[in-house]
Amino acid sequence: MDRLPPLSAIRAFEAAGRHENFSRAADELGLTQAAVSYQIKQLEDRVGRPLFVREKGRVRLSEAGRRLLPAITSGFSGIADAFSALREEDDDVLAINTAVSLGGTWLSARIGRFQVRYPDLAVRISLDNELIDFNRGGIDAVIRMGGGRWDGLRSDFLFRQHFAPICTPAFIEANDIKEPADLLRVERLAPNDTMWAGWFANVGIGAPEPRQGIVLDSQLQEAASMLGGFGIALMSPLFWAADIASGRLVQPFDTLYLPGTAHWLVHPAGRGGVRKIERFREWLHEEVAADRASMPLDIWERPE
Repeated sequence: MDRLPPLSAIRAFEAAGRHENFSRAADELGLTQAAVSYQIKQLEDRVGRPLFVREKGRVRLSEAGRRLLPAITSGFSGIADAFSALREEDDDVLAINTAVSLGGTWLSARIGRFQVRYPDLAVRISLDNELIDFNRGGIDAVIRMGGGRWDGLRSDFLFRQHFAPICTPAFIEANDIKEPADLLRVERLAPNDTMWAGWFANVGIGAPEPRQGIVLDSQLQEAASMLGGFGIALMSPLFWAADIASGRLVQPFDTLYLPGTAHWLVHPAGRGGVRKIERFREWLHEEVAADRASMPLDIWERPE
């Protein structure tokens, strides 16, 4: 090709390829599905080969499309990073996204210390269990759960995901809970979650029988349910350390379940060195270091 294809066609291809869905790409770009389809057809004519395989009711990337998409996505990400770095008006606002459980407990309880240290930075925290797309802008960094390897992103290990049964003292007394096997007969939140099977295996008990139960979206909701008098849940003791220390909640058994994933501070690799992100990263590692003495060493070991 003598020159770059129209940017509008490239953008339509990138969105459609990322979603493998023309309708969702159209919604994202504010276009009609017909417009997206037309742009992609123009691009296919330009490159001389199909970029999508059209099947009844759906589309998927062709081999050529799969080869092309990562480079284009990376290119758009680099462009977005470049413009973000130039937006001086945004230099004093740090936008962080985290999962609801971590952000609503551990991070929210500490973020005031960051504000005191850097009063020139405003902090905006959003809570969301969905994966954040940095290409869409608006978020500087996220605390993400997973294995720690994401293309085009820089990942800093914080601590491993970990879970243990937690409940109220009243629930322990009312149900005469003295040993792990006693949890088989009481109301457990998300009773069929595979993590319960993993925790029971760690204490030498076979997987519990399936049962009906309540499933909630976050540990915040689980804590509210327990404080209202219902159930015991697998939660992260680090998030609830203050409540456990005060006696408001109880961790009746020391055994942890470690699913093999971790919490990571993640941001686009191209934004390394941006002051507000670097200051937050340094502060976050200080907060993690301060918690090391209060939790088992296992959670501070980076998973393989």
